[in-house]
Amino acid sequence: MHAAICAEQATVGKEQGGTQMISIRENSVSGAERPYNNLLRRLSTADYALIAAHLVQGEAAPNELLYNPGDDVEIVHFPCGPSLASYLVANEDGRDVETILVGREGAVGGIVSQGYLPAYTRIIVKFGGPFARLHVGRLHAAKAKSATLSNVFARYADCMLAQIFQSTACNAIHSIEQRTAKWIIAAMERTNGEDVVPLTHEQLATLLGVGRSYTSRVMQTFKAEGVLETRRGSILVRNREALRRRACLCHEAVKNHFEEVLRGVYPTEEAQSA
Repeated sequence: MHAAICAEQATVGKEQGGTQMISIRENSVSGAERPYNNLLRRLSTADYALIAAHLVQGEAAPNELLYNPGDDVEIVHFPCGPSLASYLVANEDGRDVETILVGREGAVGGIVSQGYLPAYTRIIVKFGGPFARLHVGRLHAAKAKSATLSNVFARYADCMLAQIFQSTACNAIHSIEQRTAKWIIAAMERTNGEDVVPLTHEQLATLLGVGRSYTSRVMQTFKAEGVLETRRGSILVRNREALRRRACLCHEAVKNHFEEVLRGVYPTEEAQSA
């Protein structure tokens, strides 16, 4: 078994290509103890067994590159615990705009397709931490064997599409203040509900698609109201309820859709405290 896992790790290393920079101290994933990824934990015991031997787990650093536009999508990356991945779309003025964040509720790369298709966006590690990885061919083979496993990933793809739709509407109609509060809450809930969120002004500006000066003004307003404090490389939330009142309802809409389609997968404060 150990030899088979080592061979699988070598295969993953070869297949992921030169542009994917996720590095790492890799370990095999035991079938008895699943990675802390809610999508993987949503699978039945029989479905999880179809992919367990092929999962490889390791640590990724912030800003590590998973895909560039045009790269072959060959590896599925599952953020675990407080890790976050981010989709960025380049614009003609040279700025990158983040469209969605993906945490332990999901995965990036080859969710619906059979793989070997070009990536449309750049995908990076937003918050570093543990990631599980699976070659997309292994996932496709497991889907062919199990309709229930295929259904879980199809439902997740639906949730991701809903997230993209909601983000598009949010960017069009909501203020920078509302969107700033929304992004901080979304990041906070995915990082084990901690009050300290490792977001810088520059990262928030990218999330919002605005200049850093706009973000700084919003943050100063929130600080003056006692909602949060800024620290070097992070944000400390002082008043969660006040932050929620300042946010739009887009994040809640996405969470509600997740609950309807894949109950229990999206991180919530209730689930974390249970």
